[in-house]
Amino acid sequence: MTDAGLRHGRASLGLSFGVQGVAFALLVTRIPAIQDQYGISDGLLPVFLAAVPILAGAGSVATEKVVARVRPSVVLRWAQPLVLLALLGVGAGRELWHAAVALGVFGLAVGALDASMNMLGVSLQRAHGRSIMTGFHAAFSLGGIAGASLAWAGARWELSLLASYLPVVTVLLPAALVGSRWYTEGKGTAGKGAEGTEAGAGTDVDSGSAGGALSFKLLLPLCLIMTFAYIGDSTVSNWSAKYLQDVLGSSEQLATVPYNVYMVTTLLGRAVGDLGVRRFGAVAVVRGGSLLAAGGFAVVAVAPGAWVGMLGFTMLGFGLCVIVPQTFAAAGRMFPRDSDAAVARLNIFNYVGFLVGSPLVGALGDAWSYRGAMLVPMVLVLATLVYARAFGPEPARYGGGHERPRTADVG
Repeated sequence: MTDAGLRHGRASLGLSFGVQGVAFALLVTRIPAIQDQYGISDGLLPVFLAAVPILAGAGSVATEKVVARVRPSVVLRWAQPLVLLALLGVGAGRELWHAAVALGVFGLAVGALDASMNMLGVSLQRAHGRSIMTGFHAAFSLGGIAGASLAWAGARWELSLLASYLPVVTVLLPAALVGSRWYTEGKGTAGKGAEGTEAGAGTDVDSGSAGGALSFKLLLPLCLIMTFAYIGDSTVSNWSAKYLQDVLGSSEQLATVPYNVYMVTTLLGRAVGDLGVRRFGAVAVVRGGSLLAAGGFAVVAVAPGAWVGMLGFTMLGFGLCVIVPQTFAAAGRMFPRDSDAAVARLNIFNYVGFLVGSPLVGALGDAWSYRGAMLVPMVLVLATLVYARAFGPEPARYGGGHERPRTADVG
């Protein structure tokens, strides 16, 4: 694979992450409008919301099977347009069953999309020989900010869902299709038919990984870390506004600020995260992020007022942002011969954390207090420190099982 091919592959995959960020933000930020358009009751709404991540998990499982026969780039090339068309279907429907079908397709396609995007990201990072994974997730964050801004504009001008979604899909769908021409599997990817055949060839991985064979027992620490990170993320997404307004006494307008600040700090943290991994190593960066995120939850829990609370949410953005991309990268290092399967299985726990986080905090807040509830994700994020060694350097690429120098650690 030429340097130009890798650059084009990296740029096209970054575009894919950005497009997905826009699509996902447009869906989740317009949930009240979706509820109104379809007449979904408050009691039925959680069923619809839970169905999307459950089906996404199923899509991720299916992708593991599919990439044993075709390249991850093929899955991504078809999954991304399907996500955009499903989003458009959500905006165009009128009957309840229309919403059920569109959201079901969206969930399945998102699972395949998330898994295949991260598979390509892991393989490209291996081919580059340095940390680039966090940068892809920065593109997702940037897309999320753009999508949330578009959703705000649609709500501000009282546009219908179809009027909000159609121009976006009209622009992004052809852009994604054109960009997909340059999708590239870097050397060492595990999928059948992938370019390059160096995955594990002539090298050994850490003895604990059974020569690179996929073992769920060995993958479990990373699965737990992924779950804990998304419990923290979903806590911010679903409860920051309510917490600021109901617990810290802010105005309704000010209560909308923490999530926007969180998204911006996530983008900024991910934009520089790869530089930190290259300089200090993935272990140190993940440990630092975990401590910063835990400190953010602690500040939120004890905050005397809204502005201190927003400081805590800002800390959370900088802390949590590095954990997820580095977890995917660590799975690829741990199982270089089965990295696609490892990423697909790990991706399921993205949705597990999303499903668990919001109800967990809500139940604890109602039964105990919302200040106390913030301590639970704090403890879970701190548990990442116990498993931090799972983010250690990749021995396979640098010869005979010897670790690369820590100052040049791959993330």
